[in-house]
Amino acid sequence: MIVVGGGPAGVAAATTLAAAGRDVRIVDKAVFPRDKCCGDGLTTLALRELELLDFAPSTVADWRVVGGAVLRAPSGRQVTVPLPDGPGTYAAVAPRLQFDDALLDVARKAGVSIVEGHAVTGVTDLDDRVVIDVADRHPLVARYVVAADGMWSPVRKAAGLAVPGYLGEWHAFRQYAGAVTGAAAEQLHVWFDADLLPGYSWSFPLPDGRVNLGFGVLRDGSWSGAQMQRAWSGLIDRPHVRAALGPDAALEGRHTAWPIPARIDRAPIVAGRVLLTGDAAMATDVLTGEGIGQALLTGRLAAEAIVSAGARQPDVARNRYTAAVHHHLVADHRMSAALSRVLAHRRGADGAIAILDHAGAWSRRNFARWMFEDEPRAVALTPSRWHRRLLSRPGAYAR
Repeated sequence: MIVVGGGPAGVAAATTLAAAGRDVRIVDKAVFPRDKCCGDGLTTLALRELELLDFAPSTVADWRVVGGAVLRAPSGRQVTVPLPDGPGTYAAVAPRLQFDDALLDVARKAGVSIVEGHAVTGVTDLDDRVVIDVADRHPLVARYVVAADGMWSPVRKAAGLAVPGYLGEWHAFRQYAGAVTGAAAEQLHVWFDADLLPGYSWSFPLPDGRVNLGFGVLRDGSWSGAQMQRAWSGLIDRPHVRAALGPDAALEGRHTAWPIPARIDRAPIVAGRVLLTGDAAMATDVLTGEGIGQALLTGRLAAEAIVSAGARQPDVARNRYTAAVHHHLVADHRMSAALSRVLAHRRGADGAIAILDHAGAWSRRNFARWMFEDEPRAVALTPSRWHRRLLSRPGAYAR
């Protein structure tokens, strides 16, 4: 089996395949460790998927557990929504430079062969196999290919599944900041400023007075590149942001920006013996722009579909993977899209925060669990996903 891409989706697929006794190789154009534009946040969904892979948080030097979030409405109203005290972890922050490198090592230890620094340049899907052209190497041959190669997926393009002119649903900016002495040094902050709606800005805490600072906006035609750049350049000096960071906080290094794909409800995810996962499958959550949990989940689902189908039944693998993605993600995507339309307007964002501000501790805590994907977003509307421990499970790594 060939997995193209060594990020979360690729590692989840490759490790799951290797655990089932398959011979697996990951091919990635980058050499790890490599950075990626990201908020670095890990939801409960992501953490539970990582636990299934036997990933150890201790392998990430700057891993930071998060106990909840501080939300600020356009009106200035602020409310804290706490996650359960434990047992287990419900949210964390991990710099992608460290996290992806440690995660790739999980696949390596599982027996997956890793080919770094070589880009995939072509994919030929034949009846009984797939031929993968790799820069500066001989072609590779596999029964299946899992595409985990991101927003601009060369495999998706080679498989004829590219969407002309597609630039994603979100666009995000991110930079690290240091010398943080305000509340943001300890707390995760999300700011719903009126000019960014239905997008938002964030500050996610890291050790040693550092944070991941950024914002994301929807690509709805109202934002030009110049407007995004102007919004970014003044973000740290917005009064409420500066108050949370502290007077001496300063940006470090360079900022990065990246489009985020979020249309799993209509994205093409299979073609012949090729299964698309993660950003290549446009699986990011359309409400938050979160994609690590979805990447890990789709990578695992693709691998399980391949294992259950066997080498000679690609139609079974395609059908099982498509059904699994629909079951786990499509209803949640549609709910997130509906909520995003509410938050697109100042009145909706102000109203949502006001409701939380007047809610009791139980409601706030379970809202935080919902926000951090402890259970599927639309679980109340999909009885097939109900289980006995709904909203009562401990966090990940509770053992």
